Amino acid sequence: MKKIISLSLLSLFATNTFAGGYRISMQGNRQLAMGHTGVGIIGQNAESLFFNPASGTFLKDKWSFSAGAVALVSNVKFQNSLYNWSYATENVGTPFYVYGNYQFTDKLSVGLAVYSPYGSAVEWDQDWVGSHLVNNIDLKAIYFQPTVSYKITDNISVGAGLIYVNGGVTFNRNISRSMVDENGNRSDVTVDASGVHAWGYNLGLTAKLDEQVTFGVNYRSRIDMKAKNGDATFSDMPDFLQSTYQDVKFNATMPLPAELTFGFSYQINDKWLAAVDYNLTFWKAYDNLVIEFDNPAIETSVNPRNYQNSGTLRGGLQFSPSEKFSARIGGYYDVSPVQDGYFAPETPRNDAVAGTAGFTFKVTPKLAVDFSASALHFKETNNSYNHYKEDGSNISFGGDYRSSAYSLGLGLSYNF
Repeated sequence: MKKIISLSLLSLFATNTFAGGYRISMQGNRQLAMGHTGVGIIGQNAESLFFNPASGTFLKDKWSFSAGAVALVSNVKFQNSLYNWSYATENVGTPFYVYGNYQFTDKLSVGLAVYSPYGSAVEWDQDWVGSHLVNNIDLKAIYFQPTVSYKITDNISVGAGLIYVNGGVTFNRNISRSMVDENGNRSDVTVDASGVHAWGYNLGLTAKLDEQVTFGVNYRSRIDMKAKNGDATFSDMPDFLQSTYQDVKFNATMPLPAELTFGFSYQINDKWLAAVDYNLTFWKAYDNLVIEFDNPAIETSVNPRNYQNSGTLRGGLQFSPSEKFSARIGGYYDVSPVQDGYFAPETPRNDAVAGTAGFTFKVTPKLAVDFSASALHFKETNNSYNHYKEDGSNISFGGDYRSSAYSLGLGLSYNF
């Protein structure tokens, strides 16, 4: 039972951090269209609260609001030519965001950011060849981030914000590669953890180096996600194991890594703006997952993951030929933290290249419509997960993975 629950919880947290295997940044349609740059960009709209809490004082209006959503479609194809295995999964997610900022004075502003950066679902065919690792996952997570920013000088601002995360996950996998009940039904376990929550913080600095160049830096703290008294329910168990595989409670703590992002923007002229960001994620914090059970007969489980620190390089351009219309284009390169031998089908991601585009149209001087589109291609990989244990031995599961994701987003901005 220990290994069953441990892999389930491992998937819970891996999905939370990777959005079902795809770490696609979608915390604002305007900035997403520019390759999801924004740490060093000022004066756009309330989306700035996510990218850099220090930028609130540089917004042009006393009140700034921004809200939107993205339709995200992800595709994964798995093949193993040796065993003639071929499977595919397509999943849809709808991350959203709501931001608001109020400037008390020229030097002080406060804001609130609410967003769902990782809510998603991944569903393979029930009882597929990799069902001993995962059948399906459904994750919901919402972030709440109040922020304060203050101008030290006319050109330098600092900001800080708390981050509160609340969410839950439902996860299903088969007990083993072959276990069935007396009617031939595959035995499976469903893990349900609700009320998973945690606190963190972020810090930011924005500096206008001159009339054209702006520099920004943002730090997001490590967040410890805690699952307390989660439920594991077993189904279709053979009669002789009914007394052993009873429903059980569990507790686990998973560190979500800290992030450090640097960014520059360059106002080329009154029509063209360029931006570049570099994000470093300290994934080495995810070396093991420790799980404790309320049944004293089950020993504490320690599960190795051995992630490595990784980075994302982003860039984008904005063209504003008039006050009413702005067009954007961008892209980014994302390096996966997953090492060989730890590649699992609940988070089938690899190094990725993304292209983004979009535009803004001002309906009135106060109201604007933001549109974005993105395409993300993951590098094809032949890899495996080598740490599933059955009958005391490590069992490897792997093959060729091809993954991609696409999105369309729509948002509204209102400033006065």
